[in-house]
Amino acid sequence: MAQEKERVLIQIDGNNFYHRLKELGIQNLLALNYQKITKFLLSRNNKQLVLAKYYIGAIREKEGDTQSKKLMANQIKLFNNLRNCGFEIGCGNMLKTDVYHEKGVDVLIAVDMLVGVYENLYDKIILVSSDTDLLPAINKAKALGKAIEYIGFSHKPSHAMIDRCSSSYLLRKGDLEEFIEK
Repeated sequence: MAQEKERVLIQIDGNNFYHRLKELGIQNLLALNYQKITKFLLSRNNKQLVLAKYYIGAIREKEGDTQSKKLMANQIKLFNNLRNCGFEIGCGNMLKTDVYHEKGVDVLIAVDMLVGVYENLYDKIILVSSDTDLLPAINKAKALGKAIEYIGFSHKPSHAMIDRCSSSYLLRKGDLEEFIEK
C-alpha cells in the first residue's frame, strides 16, 4: 500500500527573505529560480504541495517619485517570476516615511496559516521567515496537530523559531547559490 503524501503549505516572508539574502551578498531576487527552491523545500520526505505563497508589501507608484516607479517595476517582474513558478502572492502595504515600511504582511501569513489549519487544508507548513511575531500562530497550529518546519539562515538563525517549530533547516550560502540562474 502506497504511503499517503504529506500535504504542504510553503510560506515565504519576502521582506525577511530579501534581507537575509542581501546580508549574504545575493541581491537580485529576479535571478532566483523559485521552482528549484520549492523542489528543495519539498525534497525531504513524501510531500505534496498544496500551496506556495510569497508575502510582501506591495509598492505603489507615487507620482513624480522615480524611485517608487523603479521599485514598482522590479516588484512586478518579481511577481511575474513567482507566478510563473506556481506561487501565489500575498500583498500587504508599503508605507514610506524616510524609508519604506511593510505593513500587514505578518498578519496575512498568520491568517493563511490558521485558516489552513482550521480547514484542514494541509498537514505541514514550511515557513521561510525568522519573524517571531508569527510564534502565536505557530503555537496554535502545532497545538491543533500541524507540523511547522522553520527555514532560516545559518548566518542569522532565530533560536526562538528553532525551539518552537516542529523542525528546522538553516540555509547556507551554498544552498542558495544553487537556486541562482546563471
